[in-house]
Amino acid sequence: MNKIWKKKSQEEISDIIFKALKQNVNYDKQNILGVPASFLDEKVFYQDAGFLKDAPFISTLVQNPNHIGCHTLGQSESFFSGTHEIEKELIEICAVDILGGEPLQQDGYVASGGTEANLQAIWVYRNYFTQKHSAKLDEICILCSEDTHYSMDKAKNVLVVDLYKVKVENNTREIKKEDLNKTIQFAIEDGKRYFIVVVNMMTTMFGSVDNIDTYVNELDEFSCEYKIHIDGAYGGFYYPFTSNDSPLTFKNPNISSFTLDAHKMAQAPYGTGIFIIRKGLIEHTNTKQASYVEGEDFTLIGSRSGANAVAVWMILVKNGYFGWQEKIYILQKRAKWMCQQLDDLNIKFYRHPQSNIITIKNEFIHQDVAMEFGLVPDNHSHPNWYKIVIMEHVTIEKLMFLLEKIKIYEAKRLTQSST
Repeated sequence: MNKIWKKKSQEEISDIIFKALKQNVNYDKQNILGVPASFLDEKVFYQDAGFLKDAPFISTLVQNPNHIGCHTLGQSESFFSGTHEIEKELIEICAVDILGGEPLQQDGYVASGGTEANLQAIWVYRNYFTQKHSAKLDEICILCSEDTHYSMDKAKNVLVVDLYKVKVENNTREIKKEDLNKTIQFAIEDGKRYFIVVVNMMTTMFGSVDNIDTYVNELDEFSCEYKIHIDGAYGGFYYPFTSNDSPLTFKNPNISSFTLDAHKMAQAPYGTGIFIIRKGLIEHTNTKQASYVEGEDFTLIGSRSGANAVAVWMILVKNGYFGWQEKIYILQKRAKWMCQQLDDLNIKFYRHPQSNIITIKNEFIHQDVAMEFGLVPDNHSHPNWYKIVIMEHVTIEKLMFLLEKIKIYEAKRLTQSST
């Protein structure tokens, strides 16, 4: 049963947010002279616009709170304490009621997206190994599958940590155990002693989910030191509601952190990734040089918009825990229906049973159809797969339009192949 995530009415939501904004600094009514910030430019964004009294999110945007730092650690910039509390509750909802953590046992913040949240994780663990184990940079590496998000390639570049990718089966997208074994051996031969493992909770292209035990068993076999981060940038607001007894929660002691992206399945404004980590770890990225920041700064991004955190909180509490379950249930039914139609047409595709992504082999999708329906390829230059993402706006009616076009081109393809 959910512990923190409670459904609220629009009136309750507005009341909580406007009370929080009153606890934040007011540049007009207070003599605030040392903060390099203000409301949004009043020549463009009117503070006294009549609609603002009924628009808590827009009001937050206009008042422009800065959520620099990590508020779950305690001390933060007191100028924006009101909306900081909303972000802290948001992190607790995600950590406890979605990811199975214990109350107040996780830290986290609203990042600019999944890429930043993934980099934050690699940064934390890189520093953890160098500070706690006196590891050298060339002894640390990232280990993940070839389907993992390209943010791992960015992390390799930015944080100067080597990256090893494990091959997956083409049709099942499962990690090849034999290749994992070989990859770990290669890394050890290269002098790697400390592994930052990234496990996928629904990949961006396929919606596939990694078997965490495959990683753990192999790494333990080699007696490796490792930390595991779960990339749930796509699946974080979806997979926990479709998978019973999933090992990808904070109940699993092997897992230290998660990435979630609210601007995907949660339909929040872009710029709302979420990073959540067990207590006692994010301290390894404390930038003490940010001494003018109250509470200092532990995040990769530094200053960030409080309005984005407020937006995600609003979305979650407006739906409530059971409302969210119902939303995901409907999307699952649509995805299952679409798969049945594709099966009836003998069209080859991949779908993880707990996912709303359906990825079709390229020979069954004509380029014109892909363009017309905005189907995303795995590679724009040489596509092997095209994906459909079952979102709320992707209705069965729209899917039927796609199916009709697929049938037309498939009939032409079969005719051409027979002649």
